[in-house]
Amino acid sequence: MYRRILLAIVKLRTLSSLSVITLSILFSVSTFAANSIDGIRVWPAPENTRIVFDVKQKPEYKYFTLTNPNRLVIDFANTKNTVALKNLAGNDPRVKLFRSSTKKGKTRLVLELAQSYQLTVFPLAPAGQYGHRLVLDLYDKKSTAKSSVKDKKNVGDIIIGVVAGHGGEDPGSIGGKGTYEKRVTLAIAKKLEKLINKEKGMKAVMIRTGDYYVNLNRRTSLAREKNVDFLVSIHADAFHTPKPSGASVWVVKKSRAESELAKWLVNREKKSELLGGGGGVIKNTSDSHLALTLADMSKEHSLGVSFGVANNVIKELKKITKMHKKTPQNGNFAVLKSSDIPSILVETGFISNHREEKNLTWPKHQQRLANAIHQGIKSHFLAHPLTGSYFASVGYKKHKVRSGESLSVLAKRYNISMTKLKSINNLKSNSLQIGQTLKIPRTG
Repeated sequence: MYRRILLAIVKLRTLSSLSVITLSILFSVSTFAANSIDGIRVWPAPENTRIVFDVKQKPEYKYFTLTNPNRLVIDFANTKNTVALKNLAGNDPRVKLFRSSTKKGKTRLVLELAQSYQLTVFPLAPAGQYGHRLVLDLYDKKSTAKSSVKDKKNVGDIIIGVVAGHGGEDPGSIGGKGTYEKRVTLAIAKKLEKLINKEKGMKAVMIRTGDYYVNLNRRTSLAREKNVDFLVSIHADAFHTPKPSGASVWVVKKSRAESELAKWLVNREKKSELLGGGGGVIKNTSDSHLALTLADMSKEHSLGVSFGVANNVIKELKKITKMHKKTPQNGNFAVLKSSDIPSILVETGFISNHREEKNLTWPKHQQRLANAIHQGIKSHFLAHPLTGSYFASVGYKKHKVRSGESLSVLAKRYNISMTKLKSINNLKSNSLQIGQTLKIPRTG
């Protein structure tokens, strides 16, 4: 009897110990599996590579770099990796290989790099379609000599910066059929680029040429580096219901331009290059009133050009698509914020509207949209050409007849025969009326 009781006690203790061990193992697995890497996306761009880790929960991580060979090491605490790493670096010029190891509930990812890069690492909270993310940017290191050299502008060319909205990690709006705005905008932008480059006196500069994200501030910096005269940003609108439709054209709010201007003037020594042609004077003058006046003139000119192009683009868009707004709209879009560069943002239609989503993926409609935007920009700069541009030597300028002016006086002033002046303006007699507008051919 006593022996049976002893055996029962031993058995209970053994079972108890096994339970503790089992619970310990389960707790350990649970802790290790508390977080997981569920996706890794690699976005190569001309100047950098962005790598995005999709994680189940907020990441707990540490990272460091090694040389000989160049490597980046990221340690994720209490995290397991569920992503196949073999082909991740296949199309990237900066990352040669991804590899991983696991130790004591920690996943270590090692990125073998082609060389040393400037590095930025930061977490992102859930937003839109994405959950928790860890973002890693590898930026090419530029030599001082190289970074200080700017592209030279061909004499006579009006440089048009073309921004395809969104890209890479940022898909923009997504249509009901799964259409990504970033793909639509890039397709239209590339068609617009070709049209501009075929136009004598115009040259296109693409701010984004592939499926990658360009930081908003970097877009403007690139435009300045490329000596852009005008910036057009291509987007597709969206709403939470499929009913709204039509295109619209946006320009910066005047208050936004003034706000940016105020920031620039706080530190005009650093920011003088952002203030257009008066930048050198603004940088060197000790007269704050002169600095403000010159900067204000730059801002007012920029806004005037923006509205002028916007009206012309709307005029052309009306011919090929429905308009959601028939006049230029004022917006607070970041891409329009630079007071020194005239710019517009074109919403080409509503990707959330089923019919327009289909149209926006149709190459023929994309080409029509590109044609309209190109023609609108061209029309403005033909009517208001930049000094020294090819457009300043072709086409016509306008002259409003004033008191005391006659056909012979104007023909002599503009070095053109009366016969040709009459023909150009479809005049049947030599009589002119005060306030009448005449077309005068440009001769350079």
